[in-house]
Amino acid sequence: MTTMVPVKDSEGTVTALLCIQRPIREMIQALLPYLMMIFVGVALIEILVCILATRFINKSIINPVEKVSKEASRFAKENTKSEPLGEISRYEVLKNLAGSIDFMETEMTSYIKNLTAVTAEKERIGAEISIAAQIQNDALPAVFPPFPDRHEFDIYASMDPARGVGGDFYNFFFIDDDHLALVMADVSGKGIPGALFMMVTNILITERTKIGGTPAEILSFVNERHCEHNKAEMFVTVWLGILEVSTGHLIYANAGHEDHTVYRNNKVFEIVKEKHGFVVGGMEGVRYKNFEMQLNKGDKLFLYTDGVPEATDKDDNMFGTDRMADALNIEPAAGPEQILKNVRKAVDEFVGDAEPFDDLTMMCLEYRGPELSEKPDDK
Repeated sequence: MTTMVPVKDSEGTVTALLCIQRPIREMIQALLPYLMMIFVGVALIEILVCILATRFINKSIINPVEKVSKEASRFAKENTKSEPLGEISRYEVLKNLAGSIDFMETEMTSYIKNLTAVTAEKERIGAEISIAAQIQNDALPAVFPPFPDRHEFDIYASMDPARGVGGDFYNFFFIDDDHLALVMADVSGKGIPGALFMMVTNILITERTKIGGTPAEILSFVNERHCEHNKAEMFVTVWLGILEVSTGHLIYANAGHEDHTVYRNNKVFEIVKEKHGFVVGGMEGVRYKNFEMQLNKGDKLFLYTDGVPEATDKDDNMFGTDRMADALNIEPAAGPEQILKNVRKAVDEFVGDAEPFDDLTMMCLEYRGPELSEKPDDK
């Protein structure tokens, strides 16, 4: 390598040339140690960066992918082993993960199809239950006052099923111009089975009562019919009474049902404790006993199912007959409709947000006496 350097005097004029020569070999030998140091330094830095990058990728990507792959494989039942996946190559992990995701996609698609089918079936069943509830409601008297031209008595009833349809039912109808039948019943089952059994029982009692006979004879007949075709082994408790409207004389029979409650002499409602007969449909050959009661002007009869005293709150405490009596006696002189509203309000306040456990059915009859039949406008 040759370098030419001009030499100038004090006035800046070039007066000579300085020629410097140096062999290239010497320069390369002098630079070689520096180049080696730079190369080694860069190599060490690259190795350090690779190590740090590898650890970061393992921690942030590879390890999570391995865990996801393991869980996906376990979920998809492709890898149920519990040992760690340290010996599996990255390619196998990704392969397992891809296969598991594909399996889960297939399963999810199948699940969505099944869920859609189940939802459609549930909606269909819900629609059928709604129709069944409407049929059930149509089978019970629901227009009040039911006999606008009859002023010897006032009557009001309600039935609130715990589910879409219920096993409780009430009924009242004239057998002839002077005899009114009163029915309060509770089927052992709930839902659709209870509703079907309820409809059959209601029809049997209604049709047999219209033929004639005492409540005990009617219940014995219905019991035998149920026992003949009762493979489901269901039964029903029934309170059946026949009121002679012109006199207030009431004859009734109780087949395992709740004790009725009576309001007399402008005092308070009291529960009448009597011996019950066996439930209807429980055993063949059962005979029932007739009881008699005289209703005077202003007396009231309250019938109900066990859904009233057995209504429970969120702590599984029962409403009970004592609270029921207190609710009845809030306004004991009120009309039947208001009395039922008072009881229902007390039950609702007691139960609160708890899920309804049983159907709640009530009926109240007030006997006004035959002389009021001539005064239709007198309340």
